[in-house]
Amino acid sequence: MENNNNPGNSENPYVFVAMGSDSDLPVMSAAVKLLDDLKIPRRLMILSAHRTPDKLFELAEWAEKQESLCAAVLGAGGAAHLPGMFASKVTLPVIGVPIKTSTLSGVDSVWSILQMPPGIPVATMAINGSRNAGILAAQIVSQRYPGFREKLRDHKQKLVDSVDEKNESLKELDYAEYLARELHLNKTQ
Repeated sequence: MENNNNPGNSENPYVFVAMGSDSDLPVMSAAVKLLDDLKIPRRLMILSAHRTPDKLFELAEWAEKQESLCAAVLGAGGAAHLPGMFASKVTLPVIGVPIKTSTLSGVDSVWSILQMPPGIPVATMAINGSRNAGILAAQIVSQRYPGFREKLRDHKQKLVDSVDEKNESLKELDYAEYLARELHLNKTQ
């Protein structure tokens, strides 16, 4: 039985998360944090389609053998071949996260991940959209492991509550006061 109190780098992950470089970790950490908050077992790695192609294929073979694995979340910038190359070798759902680059602001990454040939789908998120990738992976996991559905419902309710709280603040404050307060809060977080 999986220890859901410490989802960390699990031996029996439900989600595989990888990125092309450690410089992608600040972006991909949003998906990892979401999965950890929901206590979804995951495995996290740095994996380059270009610098470590043999390791990529080895991990794709590993993924195919993992009965617990439900989805892969792969982030890459620039040429961004990691999600598509991984998807070409596995049967599980692959979610691609285009990472913003300094050269073309991530547009190159989007096109690389989005424009997959027929038969090799990759669900493509927004540039730096790893949080949504984590949510989509969690929703996929919840189809096999329904116990996570209530956690997802709670997560979505927190989103509703957050908007309700902001509307209450707008009722109490002038818009300029609200903006000043929000700017101050964002700087301290």
